[in-house]
Amino acid sequence: MRPSAPAALGPLLLLGLLLLPGEATQKPTPCQGCRELVDKFNQGMVDTAKKNFGGGNTAWEEKSLSKYEFSEVRLLEIVEGLCGSSDFECNRLVEEHEELLEAWWLRLKKEHPDLFEWFCVKTLKVCCSPGTYGPDCRACQGGAARPCSGNGRCSGDGSREGDGTCQCHPGYRGALCTDCVDGYFSALRNATHSVCTACNESCKTCSGPTNRDCAQCEVGWAEEDGACVDVDECAAETPPCGPQQYCENVGGSFNCEECDPTCVGCTGKGPGRCKECIPGYTKESGQCADVDECARPEKACARTGENCYNTPGSYVCVCPEGFEETEDACVPAQPAGEEVTEEDAVRPPTREDL
Repeated sequence: MRPSAPAALGPLLLLGLLLLPGEATQKPTPCQGCRELVDKFNQGMVDTAKKNFGGGNTAWEEKSLSKYEFSEVRLLEIVEGLCGSSDFECNRLVEEHEELLEAWWLRLKKEHPDLFEWFCVKTLKVCCSPGTYGPDCRACQGGAARPCSGNGRCSGDGSREGDGTCQCHPGYRGALCTDCVDGYFSALRNATHSVCTACNESCKTCSGPTNRDCAQCEVGWAEEDGACVDVDECAAETPPCGPQQYCENVGGSFNCEECDPTCVGCTGKGPGRCKECIPGYTKESGQCADVDECARPEKACARTGENCYNTPGSYVCVCPEGFEETEDACVPAQPAGEEVTEEDAVRPPTREDL
């Protein structure tokens, strides 16, 4: 049974709604589409520039090339290579404006050599010339030659969109991007140019590049003898780090780093900077080193016949293979069903057993 029309359309409408946002973000603006088409056309002109030149009869080739250079044959080759089969927007533009491209190629190219300016700006009116913006292609703030004083981007520059306001580069502010933000100073300023340069890292505001040019010190720095110098937070009376950390001073701040695992408190990185050692370790040549409990004169293992194995910071006691533990000795393992006699319990393992 066929579903009713509304039931069949429901999933399709839902799919369409899900796809629309992705398509909207991927679809280029009219100006972007036009600019991309012109870029491809110009590349096609480059790719076909020396076609029909094979060497040999130079006079004949120059005559032939002259005819080919402005021919409809060359135009057709360029147009056919503009768009991929899956580039629907590009194919739509070519199909819609093929006659305009042909007119420019055959009649208007010499008078209007800039295809972008003639096609996208003056004919289709989807773009503006560089340094202009909006529906009427008005000059950007600061003028079309150097929008935003060369220190920012004009909103809508080169398109029929935007409002012409300046979006300043880092370090600049103001309607024309001629003023410096905090952390930068004016290295050059005249009627046409403004250059802002970053202050020294120790300065919040400054008039020059060194730590002596600070008007105000940055956080973590303090004024001393006319200059902003780093505050050593690690030298504070109350340590800023935890008991199992050491303090590392850096410019304008500090880092708390973890002590070596063998340390109980430390003054720096590694086992050689421990204040004390954790149990199972002892100071040797200034470093916390593992204590080999099994090598001591006194026996580490309490049971008779038990083997001692050293481990980092400790040791383990294990009966030899074929023996089993009792309360105070390692005794030969008994077959199932047999009981351990009192004599077996006190008899130590033989050398072969160990």
